[in-house]
Amino acid sequence: MKYSSCGHVNLTNVEEPTRLRGWIDSVRDHGGVIFIDLRDETGITQIVVEPENKEFFSIAERCRSEFVLSVDGKIRRRPDGTINKQIPTGEVELLVSSFEILSESDPLPFQLDDYSSAGEEVRLKYRFLDLRRSEMQNNIRARSKVSSSIREFMDKEGFLDIETPMMTKATPEGARDFLVPSRISRGSFYALPQSPQLFKQLLMASGFEKYYQIVRCFRDEDTRADRQPEFTQLDIEKAFTDEDEIINLSEKLIKSVFKKLLEIKLPKFPKMTYSEAIERFGSDKPDLRINLELKEVKEIFLNSDFKVFSGPANDLNSRVVALKISSELTRSKIDSYTEFVGKFGAKGLAYIKVNDLSKGNDGLQSPILKFLSKKEIDSLFKFLEVKDGDTIFFGAGHKKIVSDSMGALRNKIAEDFDLIEESWKPVWITNWPLFEESIGGDLSPAHHPFTSFKGTIEDLEADPGAVEANAYDLVINGTEVGGGSIRIHKSSEQAKVLEVLGISENEAQNKFGFFLDALNYGFPPHGGIAFGLDRLVMLMMGADSIRSVIPFPKTQSALCLLTDAPAKVDFEQLEELGISLTDPDGD
Repeated sequence: MKYSSCGHVNLTNVEEPTRLRGWIDSVRDHGGVIFIDLRDETGITQIVVEPENKEFFSIAERCRSEFVLSVDGKIRRRPDGTINKQIPTGEVELLVSSFEILSESDPLPFQLDDYSSAGEEVRLKYRFLDLRRSEMQNNIRARSKVSSSIREFMDKEGFLDIETPMMTKATPEGARDFLVPSRISRGSFYALPQSPQLFKQLLMASGFEKYYQIVRCFRDEDTRADRQPEFTQLDIEKAFTDEDEIINLSEKLIKSVFKKLLEIKLPKFPKMTYSEAIERFGSDKPDLRINLELKEVKEIFLNSDFKVFSGPANDLNSRVVALKISSELTRSKIDSYTEFVGKFGAKGLAYIKVNDLSKGNDGLQSPILKFLSKKEIDSLFKFLEVKDGDTIFFGAGHKKIVSDSMGALRNKIAEDFDLIEESWKPVWITNWPLFEESIGGDLSPAHHPFTSFKGTIEDLEADPGAVEANAYDLVINGTEVGGGSIRIHKSSEQAKVLEVLGISENEAQNKFGFFLDALNYGFPPHGGIAFGLDRLVMLMMGADSIRSVIPFPKTQSALCLLTDAPAKVDFEQLEELGISLTDPDGD
């Protein structure tokens, strides 16, 4: 008896004795003949059990979805009028001669062919069932192919696949660490790596000039649709390199992956500075498929009597921007957008609705018209090239709040009015600031504190907020898929960056002295990039969340509904580790 896969039988196999194994996808009883669609990882074949075969017909009668079967029989051509052109095996079927139930199934908590009615929590609790769906099968197989094509590309480029430690020491990566208590060194903890950043840099000092790794990383932070507490990234590092070389290598890699998996030839990746991205799109990850832009209108309102605009117009740390759209907007929609931008800290959303330009102010709708002069309105309309039917939204205030809120509004409007072009739009964001400044004036690394910078140490001392980093991010269709930089390789520069961040010499030595010491032993210039594998696959497969491309993900509350992790542990285990709980019940 020849064993075959359910997705591979065809007309060339007619009259061949064949054995198939798989899960029941569906069962149909048509006038005494039982038809079963049998599914395995390759596809579906229809099997037929006729009533003359009494022994196996009675077994087939009690079968239902997700039973696991082994069936023997002969492949035959389907009768005219019954061919299913929707599946590769649709011209043939297997006439059963022998039939065995290998495993039965309880009634399913949700139907695999109608999963949309089941909530995500149910599907995550029964993830082993959810993964049987064709969509999930395609996503996980695509993930495997992406990983395989990455390895093939990197190997051909001469990069070594080198593993770095999973249990290490806490380092400043921008999020909380997951800690692992040590039984042997009671009271001490390992940290799970947020990234292999310092180890991959140390490999450059070790003489391994080309490194890569597809690696698991951990960050104890609030999750979103494109984030998880544990995730996978591709890390690349190279010695004696520069920004252009890393960008060109990365571009070749991403184009190769898209070509192999999707048979898509991506266009050349343009470059855009960070400041231009923020100015035009209010975001450091702009979606270039959306033909809407923010326009800076400070100059128009410098001397305005409307203090809501003139105040920010005369403040170096503020913006006044306009966003023009040509879609028909109801008052309720405008109100919903006002509520939306409030989530980003905006205090309101001023607007002007243009009904009929020929009627002057009588052809306009806006609660702010009475505060604006005719000259301001005329200058604004000329600058924005306003037409009948346009609506102008305004953002005014601190530059971060305005950019965040108006950038998000741009994306929201494009989504609501179907203004997103069907295409692939990659872009490199370059010339990042070395530091991000909070509204309160505190500085934090825009990437990480090991990023090199343009200019001198004197420039850094004079105005750290104005210094640019040698950093670059790859954004595709509004999703950041990778970020990297040229690293600091001189101890004096590294010391100065840590000083600006308020990290004392003692604190630095305590946290990552091993790395700072290595900088004193002939550290080559080097740089690299890291790509979020989960995000990349999510983007390529058109999924809404990285949970759709991770086999066993956590919820947005960082819970595993399948295993009920995290969970309490026995008192004896805690005692062995030297740990006591101040609130054992978690109240």
